[in-house]
Amino acid sequence: MNAMPTAVVTGADRGLGLETARQLARRGYRVLITARRDAAGQAAAAALAAEGHEAHFRHLDVTAPAEVQALRDHLKTTFGRIDVLVNNAGIFPDPSPGSPASSIFNADLDTIRRAMETNTLAAIHLCQLLIPLMQGNGRVVNVSSGMGQLSDMNGGCPGYRLSKVSLNAVTRIFADELRGTNVKVNSVCPGWVRTDLGGPDAPLSVAEGAKGIVWAATLPDDGQSGGFFRHGEAIPW
Repeated sequence: MNAMPTAVVTGADRGLGLETARQLARRGYRVLITARRDAAGQAAAAALAAEGHEAHFRHLDVTAPAEVQALRDHLKTTFGRIDVLVNNAGIFPDPSPGSPASSIFNADLDTIRRAMETNTLAAIHLCQLLIPLMQGNGRVVNVSSGMGQLSDMNGGCPGYRLSKVSLNAVTRIFADELRGTNVKVNSVCPGWVRTDLGGPDAPLSVAEGAKGIVWAATLPDDGQSGGFFRHGEAIPW
């Protein structure tokens, strides 16, 4: 096992996840791309390898406990430890923002449950199993959203909003329980980015959105833990 640091990025077959993996690879990390879509994930890893980086693909449905456990076992056996976990995989299951169907009065509770399962509970499970592989020294980035800020909470899209509020709480809980170690856990809002989720009218490129995630993934030892950031600047919860 060589000394190259290892980063795991979930939902990394496209968009912010892939660009985060690319930027980490350029900083000298071995990157493990995980995704549900095998062909896209394999293509993403191959693209990074063609750029001269060490990149691997692993199939992962973050909501499947057995697959998360298998990922942990694979990482432990293959690399011994990891240095970065980026919980990027997520869904936006609500009806279109601004539509009557997106009102909390019309919300389907199963939609909210699906959002919580993917965007929040999966991140908890990944942290539970993969943070121990950091051996007291690593970085966790939970990719959140301004739609999860209680300080700026609006109506509509309750599934997504509630799942991201809860993800921010997950960040605070893990960060507090990891005090005294050099594992730092932070939430990052990448901003409104031109992805499949953000749409073509978003003001930020994928590279610009990923930059803040990579900043949190590569914090120095005296960097903050338990914070919420956008573009490297602290924002209100």
